[in-house]
Amino acid sequence: MEDFLAGWIGGATSVIVGHPLDTVKTRLQAGTGYGNTLNCVLTVYKKESVTGFFKGMSFPLASIAVYSSVVFGVFSNTQKFLTQYRCGESSHSPSLSDLILASMLSGVVSVGLGGPVDLIKIRLQMQTQPFLKAANLHLKPRPKDPWNQPKYQGPIHCMTSIIRTEGLVGLYRGANAMLLRDVPGYCLYFIPYVFIYEWITPENYTTSNPYTVWLAGGIAGAISWGTATPMDVVKSRLQADGVYCNKYKGIMDCISQSYQKEGLKVFFRGITVNTIRGFPMSATMFLGYELSLRILRRDQTVTNP
Repeated sequence: MEDFLAGWIGGATSVIVGHPLDTVKTRLQAGTGYGNTLNCVLTVYKKESVTGFFKGMSFPLASIAVYSSVVFGVFSNTQKFLTQYRCGESSHSPSLSDLILASMLSGVVSVGLGGPVDLIKIRLQMQTQPFLKAANLHLKPRPKDPWNQPKYQGPIHCMTSIIRTEGLVGLYRGANAMLLRDVPGYCLYFIPYVFIYEWITPENYTTSNPYTVWLAGGIAGAISWGTATPMDVVKSRLQADGVYCNKYKGIMDCISQSYQKEGLKVFFRGITVNTIRGFPMSATMFLGYELSLRILRRDQTVTNP
């Protein structure tokens, strides 16, 4: 149970740290009118001030904490179960196969819980681009143009609007792309963390060192998010599709249209900000998780001698 609670704490802290760069990443991948990362940051700041980087954060802050709780809880308990099944006790170090299976299961679970959360977050982040329709028509947007008004008033309104127009299945738009991103993505998230942590931890060191956890978590996050960028681009475009218009029929159609219009480089759009964002976000996630877990287990020892 403590794994789930520690995952919730780690998830909440990571959202606060990573959301501004997540907004930049989403705008770069699914938006129009941004030349590069710096241009995107300056444009968002100029048009929307600092608050523009935190659009859509309230919903992830409330929900991704729960989502992270389940992902970390599933990973931790699955690898413990597999290790115990293989060795007879869970105190043994997990094998690579244990870590792979636990990571893959975490990736599948993450889509089931995180798909709607990610969709709503991206819709709220993307609806602040009133120039989208005008850009397609090569017109200059007018101040009173209804397309300049946000489509969604908040996360609840966004969710109910999607359900009303697309049904419950609409909440899982882009779920297939998310599955293709998260299953290998979590393998390249948890496995590097475990190996890097063990590699830089001195022998006979029984307690987790905060700096070691922070560094291993940050490197693992940068690796995972950097390699996941191509499918993350496809997922973001599919989920953003529908805010103002529908362009894509599915994963392959999104890949085909994106490649034909923008070339191979489009699938690496946002890779820099993805990788940079992955370090502090994941470092905070793992640090929050490990420290919370240590406190919870210490309290459990005191209350249950």
